[in-house]
Amino acid sequence: MSVTVRSFGSLSTGEEVKAYTITNDDGARCTLLDYGATIQAICVPNRNGGFTDVVLGYDTAAGYETGHGHLGGMIGRVGNRIGGARFSLNGKEYKLDKNNGEACLHGGFKSYDHYMWNAEITDDYAVRFTRLSPDGEQGFPGNLEVSVTYTLTKKAADVRIDYDAVSDTDTLFAPTNHSYFDLSGCGKAMEQTLWLNAPRYLEIKEGTLPTGQVSVVTGTPFDFTVAKPVGRDINADDEQLRLGGGYDHNFCIIDPHAATLESAETGIRMETITDMPGVQLYSGNFIGEQLGKGGVVTCDRSAVCLETQLWPDGLNHWGFPSPVLRKGEHAHSVTIYSFSVVK
Repeated sequence: MSVTVRSFGSLSTGEEVKAYTITNDDGARCTLLDYGATIQAICVPNRNGGFTDVVLGYDTAAGYETGHGHLGGMIGRVGNRIGGARFSLNGKEYKLDKNNGEACLHGGFKSYDHYMWNAEITDDYAVRFTRLSPDGEQGFPGNLEVSVTYTLTKKAADVRIDYDAVSDTDTLFAPTNHSYFDLSGCGKAMEQTLWLNAPRYLEIKEGTLPTGQVSVVTGTPFDFTVAKPVGRDINADDEQLRLGGGYDHNFCIIDPHAATLESAETGIRMETITDMPGVQLYSGNFIGEQLGKGGVVTCDRSAVCLETQLWPDGLNHWGFPSPVLRKGEHAHSVTIYSFSVVK
């Protein structure tokens, strides 16, 4: 099979956005945009012999430009939150955008999913997006050469994401992808069963920033070590759920096989495999009403994110994985979303 390219419309600047669709030998498809290095669609086999698009998105470039929630976008330079919207590196303080209360979220007002990327078809099943994130962009130091490569396996349906970056000075780099998954394809996201390979999670405070406390999940609504519906305990009388408006927490992963999400509606199972130490479970608490693909209007909790990541606010907490990327070092990480059908 091969990669097909088509116009996806234009931005308000007049720039044309292109869509790259990878189709594999089994008919699975993954559509990517050069605006935001975005995952626009993932269509995988279901138990009824058809295909289900399992991610939220928009039908037009304008939707991605004006919509909120980073649907399917490449997030950087640093995913998740940085407390106080500032950090110190090598004795110098850097100030960032305060776009989430007093914190910087997903790099600031303009995350990487709101930039145009250079696209290259690297083979019949992969597309690589690259850009130079210049020194001072979003407030971060260093000229950062960054790329993200999406590969759809030749058979079955595994979507592999490779992140790569090199900087000409010490900086921070902690990317993620912000796809919202609804394996049912019909808004029954809270009925999806979820297993997380995480005996601990990070407690949060007001503003959804970690307190620094790493807590065990046992006996709490955060225990997904035995698979359960995402929404089973989401309305429990729990201070952590109140602070997040639902689940919006980092789970501390103990193995590359980080998570399993499954829909009884379609029989689709998604395994999340990563070399990242954390997964942010976000239950779509503030998606809101947006006109999505096919004229479907989204709503809160209509899909869930499993954002593979370094732990948030890492520089401000002892023992957290560091987001520092040293000059000349090559950052590389991999996340795989592996799809199959449960009969």
